[in-house]
Amino acid sequence: MARVVGIGIQDFEKIISENLFYIDKTEFIREWWESRDSVTLITRPRRFGKTLNMSMLEPKNPEKDDAIILEFKIHDPDEEKTLEDTVKQALRQIEEKQYSAQLIARGIPENKIRSYGFAFQGKKVQIG
Repeated sequence: MARVVGIGIQDFEKIISENLFYIDKTEFIREWWESRDSVTLITRPRRFGKTLNMSMLEPKNPEKDDAIILEFKIHDPDEEKTLEDTVKQALRQIEEKQYSAQLIARGIPENKIRSYGFAFQGKKVQIG
């Protein structure tokens, strides 16, 4: 039987047990993070996993490495006064939507989960 791509399946255990294709994007994310490019353009159709690539990074070795949660926001001057306010809104969203719950459920301790809010306004970016 041919292997299929498990579109939308985010449970690694299910991907393995059902023998679905899995593409490990850890190296892609590490290279992106370390490149410090001023702009990164990721073009893919809708529902193709762009956000999944960038929003939650689960460590391969949870005893040694931290998990990382990222939330990206575009500054809206009608909603926030400053970029710092936009960062705070991004971090608030991480808390309100309980992004860490899935990582905790997988056994990653809360003290090993780092959250970052990114705020963009034109060429300016603030990270908190």
